[in-house]
Amino acid sequence: MQAEPKTSLVGEEYEVEIGPVAHGGHCVARTAEGQVLFVRHALPGERVVARVTEGGADSRFLRADAVQVLDPSKDRIEAPCPYAGPGRCGGCDWQHAKPGAQRRLKADVVAEQLQRLAGLTPEQVGWDGTVVPAPGDKVPSGQVPAWRTRVQYAVDETGRPGLRRHRSHEVEPIAHCLIAAEGVSELGIERRTWPGMATVEAIAATGSGDRQVVLAPRPGARLPLVELDRPVSVLRVDEHDGAVHRVHGRPFVRERADDRTWRVGAGGFWQVHPRAADLLVEAAMQGLLPRKGETALDLYCGVGLFAGALADRVGEKGAVLGIESSKRAVEDARHNLREFDRVRIEHGKVEQVLPRTGITEADLVLLDPPRTGAGRGIVTHLTTLGARRIAYVACDPAALARDLSYFQTADRPYRVRTLRAFDLFPMTHHVECVAILEPVGKGR
Repeated sequence: MQAEPKTSLVGEEYEVEIGPVAHGGHCVARTAEGQVLFVRHALPGERVVARVTEGGADSRFLRADAVQVLDPSKDRIEAPCPYAGPGRCGGCDWQHAKPGAQRRLKADVVAEQLQRLAGLTPEQVGWDGTVVPAPGDKVPSGQVPAWRTRVQYAVDETGRPGLRRHRSHEVEPIAHCLIAAEGVSELGIERRTWPGMATVEAIAATGSGDRQVVLAPRPGARLPLVELDRPVSVLRVDEHDGAVHRVHGRPFVRERADDRTWRVGAGGFWQVHPRAADLLVEAAMQGLLPRKGETALDLYCGVGLFAGALADRVGEKGAVLGIESSKRAVEDARHNLREFDRVRIEHGKVEQVLPRTGITEADLVLLDPPRTGAGRGIVTHLTTLGARRIAYVACDPAALARDLSYFQTADRPYRVRTLRAFDLFPMTHHVECVAILEPVGKGR
């Protein structure tokens, strides 16, 4: 968090009309002097009293919370979570909005980012403009789907677990997180104290009974004896290098997706929503339509989820290359896909490994980059491979839009054939998209 400017306006209150939603879980407003406010806990069209939380008179913009709603939106509800609200838990952004309104807000953000950063309309990318909930998540107003299979609890200096406040290191102690999946809640992390710990991450695998706790001690602290309400394996984060080590139990959890079991070790990356892996595989494969004997690239391949899906579909005469920067994820991917002679997993950064492979062409490309996106260099390289289709799985609409603009302006440009958006992070501002691209000049 940046230091406050000398001309701080923190604590100042403004009565403002709330404008459109913006990327990041807030809405845009302006003070009477014309200064931009990014206001949390508000909805478009409302009139509120906004209290400044960051910024000063010389700042490009101010951050603020709506502390009083003078004219509420028809989409406003009372937040189901007792820890939501100004100055409280920062884990959710839209507890105060009806579920359908949350998805409309996310759709507005995706559309705005596409237009602003790539000059694209929903019609131009083959998107119907909707953000689709995962099966089982379409709940009535006032209810919250329990979807988060991985929750990292922050621990205060007294050992009480909770979640961090928005843009703060301060801990909001909680008794229960409404969006935590049942497998996480049943561990009872919040019902005990964790002296000496900085964070406690709880993981509940999908499709198996595996449960895992990853402890990050404060400097010099000893690990507590972990006695929870369900059997768990325990891992520890090294305070010096951040490496994760097994304390007892399995060093991995077993996840289930695409009719296969996946080993995910040492607190490694896996989709947080229990339906996300299957939904994203289905969307990507429906867009790519792999054919027997084709060659495919899976970039940022993690533990091999998409590489395995591609290998199944290109058959024995096809070939798949996966590239992943995490050494542990590469080990897991090689283990998970050991039955496929046609799959090769390379360790390293995509921008370094891909040119080294000597690959000059591929039939299909799938990339699932981190939140920052792939970037112009990688996108430009991919456009030279002549792939008939590219699937881009994105967890950040701004990064997606930037990369789509690079695809459009490359020497061998690609355009978006279809785009689908999924609400895999209910109550938060996050949204997942799958874009399918093809070379410019190819008909829809």
